[in-house]
Amino acid sequence: MNAVIALCHFCELHGPRILFSTQAYHNDPGKLGSNGAALFRSRSETGGSTSSVGSERSGGTAGSQRTELCEACRSIQHGHSGFISYDHNVGISYTSSQYPSQPQIFTMVRQACIRSLSCEVCPGREGPIFFGDEHYGYTLSYTFFVKDSQARGFQRWYSIIVVMMDKMFLLNSWPFLTSNIRSIIDKIQAQAISIYEKEQAAKSERAERINRQLHAPQTFYLRRGGGTQAFRSLIDLTGDKQLFRYLHMLFAWILMAGGSRFTEKFLEGPPNEEEFLDFAREEETEEGFIKVTTRHPETEKVQTDEVLNSSEAELSYSDDGGMIFRSLSHFRQVIGSINFHDLAYHILTGNQLIVRSQSKCTLKSAFDVLKTLLPAGIGTTIVFSDKYEESWKCNFLGLSLDTGIPEYVLASELYIALDIIPEERNPTDYTKVMVDSNDPFHGFGIAIKSSATVPDTVPTFQSRVEHMMDNTSLDENVISTFLAAIKQEWMNKVKMLFKFTRAGNHTEEETNRLLKILQAEKRDEPLLKYWKMGLSSQYKSHLLTESMGLASPSSS
Repeated sequence: MNAVIALCHFCELHGPRILFSTQAYHNDPGKLGSNGAALFRSRSETGGSTSSVGSERSGGTAGSQRTELCEACRSIQHGHSGFISYDHNVGISYTSSQYPSQPQIFTMVRQACIRSLSCEVCPGREGPIFFGDEHYGYTLSYTFFVKDSQARGFQRWYSIIVVMMDKMFLLNSWPFLTSNIRSIIDKIQAQAISIYEKEQAAKSERAERINRQLHAPQTFYLRRGGGTQAFRSLIDLTGDKQLFRYLHMLFAWILMAGGSRFTEKFLEGPPNEEEFLDFAREEETEEGFIKVTTRHPETEKVQTDEVLNSSEAELSYSDDGGMIFRSLSHFRQVIGSINFHDLAYHILTGNQLIVRSQSKCTLKSAFDVLKTLLPAGIGTTIVFSDKYEESWKCNFLGLSLDTGIPEYVLASELYIALDIIPEERNPTDYTKVMVDSNDPFHGFGIAIKSSATVPDTVPTFQSRVEHMMDNTSLDENVISTFLAAIKQEWMNKVKMLFKFTRAGNHTEEETNRLLKILQAEKRDEPLLKYWKMGLSSQYKSHLLTESMGLASPSSS
């Protein structure tokens, strides 16, 4: 992760100060010298010059390079250059020192340090906050207090900041960074509280201050001379001599892990509809952040696309022992090519499909394979309901075999119903499934109910899909690849038609001319119209913005 992580401290004498910083260098470790001394530079904040720290590595004298800072403002002691860790797999070095070595980076971190411990704080003065700009970079600052029996108010103020130039990367890393920084802070505070309680038990500083105020109020607010006892280092406050070594390891790990959490994806051409679906379902918080919901594959329960019956929210569909459709080809084989032809037409043109079965697992698998006919984001599903749901609520509806369907639905041409009947029900009005004896649906019955008459010429998309599926020599991988390609092909036609309709009113002749250019026919209009309605609002906005961007040069 191309960032700098720093521990900052608000000193009562010197104000906000950088205490410890860690950053990554994309260098070959062999070129850094025997001890990597070139990476460890300390900037004198009083004189503004850059000088080496550590006479053993840089060859200078400790006396000539000492910066006049109190113990509370110092992390790297004289004679110690800092810490360095190598990642030989990727050729990156993680170095920690008092200050960043490069002047520009030092200025950015210094500005972030001042703002994190002065004006940019969250309510309560403890917690994470984001600020920054394009010039000084963007900062995630996490402020916190550390107990100190000798400090004013018996606590000192610190912050851990992450500074980088990439705003979106930093915001996307917010949960990862805040959780890990919080764990570091908890350890530091726990150690400081332990030392504080021991010191208070040995000698109550609070009681001594109260007593001194009562007997000598005129000298109570005078600062003790020298400041050697009043301003102690973080090592003294925590009692951990290896504290900064520990911080180096954790800061280096955060930089390494933070960079590996995201991978770049090369896009050939503009983004497609699928890449906008998650944005369409995102929820923005009051602070302006995007709430992202993650699901663990091992514990995820089956849910529908957008609508889920509340009574089924805790249902695991894999527990009822029902038969499962393995693929679209398997589904077509079970119900028959003629029945599949009718179902596919209704699905592709936006009519409601009602499937009834005694197994919720069977319903779920049927909808999963049938939705592969549609592009992502088109069509909503209620996997199971104990009553009929209107078509405006869902395109795919699952019911039990005993749930009735209203007469007005059965009489409409905008619906089609499929009953999957197990052998033990032994119905009289059904078509027996013609599959091998080893197929799990052997002995089942199929019943199709619809008042619509499927036209002789179905959409071109459906004809090509059925023609491909007639070839029994093709395996499921080939079919899946074909479906993805043909769906993308027809979605491109839909996008072009959407841009065309939004450009103004057009005559029927102009529309037919566009369909001819798109190699679409009159029979394809129901499919194109339905798929156009399924475009997400974000993607529609993207298409319109793209159109205006292309049109602006010619208009000027």
